[in-house]
Amino acid sequence: MLKQTKVNMFQISGDVFRALGLKIKIAITVIFSGLLIGSVILLTTSTFSNNFNDQLLDATLNGSSESETLHDKFIGGLLKPGFDEGSCVSRYTQSLLYRKPSPYKPSPYLVSKLRSYEKLHKRCGPGTKAYKKATKNLGHDDENYASKSVGKCRYIVWVAVYGLGNRILTLASVFLYALLTNRVVLVDQSKDISDLFCEPFPGTSWLLPRDFPLMKQIDGYNKEYSRCYGTMLNNHAISANSTPRHLYLHILHDSRDEDKMFFCTKDQDMIDKVPWLIVKANVYFVPSLWFNPTFQTELMKLFPQKEAVFHHLARYLYHPTNQVWGMITRYHDAHLARADDRLGIQIRVFSDKAGYFQHVMDQILSCTQREKLLPKVVSQEESKLNMSESQKLKAVLVTSLYPEYADRLKNMFWEQPSSTGELIEVYQPSGERYQQTDNKLHDQKALAEMYLLSLTDNIVTSARSTFGYVAHSLGGLKPWLLYQPRDASAPDPPCVRSTSIDPCHLTPPSHGCDADWGTDSGKVVPFVKHCEDRDNDGLKLFDEL
Repeated sequence: MLKQTKVNMFQISGDVFRALGLKIKIAITVIFSGLLIGSVILLTTSTFSNNFNDQLLDATLNGSSESETLHDKFIGGLLKPGFDEGSCVSRYTQSLLYRKPSPYKPSPYLVSKLRSYEKLHKRCGPGTKAYKKATKNLGHDDENYASKSVGKCRYIVWVAVYGLGNRILTLASVFLYALLTNRVVLVDQSKDISDLFCEPFPGTSWLLPRDFPLMKQIDGYNKEYSRCYGTMLNNHAISANSTPRHLYLHILHDSRDEDKMFFCTKDQDMIDKVPWLIVKANVYFVPSLWFNPTFQTELMKLFPQKEAVFHHLARYLYHPTNQVWGMITRYHDAHLARADDRLGIQIRVFSDKAGYFQHVMDQILSCTQREKLLPKVVSQEESKLNMSESQKLKAVLVTSLYPEYADRLKNMFWEQPSSTGELIEVYQPSGERYQQTDNKLHDQKALAEMYLLSLTDNIVTSARSTFGYVAHSLGGLKPWLLYQPRDASAPDPPCVRSTSIDPCHLTPPSHGCDADWGTDSGKVVPFVKHCEDRDNDGLKLFDEL
């Protein structure tokens, strides 16, 4: 009976609806549709609101992952947003996808100083009115050039000399000096710098124009050059009242004391007035800048973690070109990405005779096994005692001009199992046998290998090697430093663990500035000490004293 009543009601409703006029039918349809859409929107809004509140709660409890991602992308503000990412993929992706978060954070003061420098470079860099004015009479022999109005822009030109490791370390040193003295750094592009690195500064270029007035003369500059600062000091040819149009700074391994002390306060009083400085350097001279009291005050604010100077500057300045970055990522993804642990071993042999040396191989094994970086090998029967259900994979990345070292390691762990049960895979990207500086592809491979080493978890490097210095400092890694062998025998102990990530300033000043003139340079300030791998020679920055 009830069912029949419902059917009759629906029939009556249908008859009534059909009896209505067309306009009323349309109105009812619109009203009903509006109510239906409104219900859907209300439900969706409620769901979105709940999801948003959940996300907000997660962000409050756990920290905003998006914010942290952006923070990593720009390395705590070290990098500035706004670059075209496609033209230089490595700039923002290397810290996001390939590096572990660094324990060394850039200071807000350093970030602010870099933003100020970028504005200065954009105002004074190549192609600007200021640059054209500053170079107008530079090539002419005008003794009064410096006293003329050349604008408020002053420059320092970095000239590429020696190997790639030297160049990377010295360019960072020159850039820091430019930051401290409010100069604009310009980079010699006669070599392959633009094939290796992207432009670091937004909206401008750091490349020295090829029509620079002194371009044809620069290659011939040496410490005998009449405008070399050390030579002018020796000849009493420079004073506060006689300022040359440009100065050449000779900061090489054969520098004299007069050359090495250019950063001291009394020297800076004169050098500061010179509009153009031309620099050739093959040593990382950052540690010595701390001897200048004025610089030291500023450096303390810029780098509260003193040993991280190069680490921060390198991550700001050096972004591999897309071609080099492709080499890095392809090799990393193919060989290193799936490993549980990655060990880098960088081998540089300083010897008149090139090639493979058994005592160097013995030293590498002694260091890596003594420091528990690599396991020993055992018999097949012994290995069964150490087998576990889930074997760990360790990737060993070897870089050397010679492939024999990696081959020896590879065969050792292929022929016999490891004492720990770990699976050890050994890789070497290239083995070119001799250094080919300024060969484009060779330098690109060298840069790729430095970056790959910097992506490892632990690293062993050779004493005195600028290649190794770049790799471990870029990665924020405290290396095991292989002592330099003597008399064709492996040193004992074979290596030492550094307590600092800073590179070593090879052939530094032997003493400090002014009042510290007679003081051993490793004892002038408490945090600038002699390098562990240099037998009371060389200087580097330490936070752990």
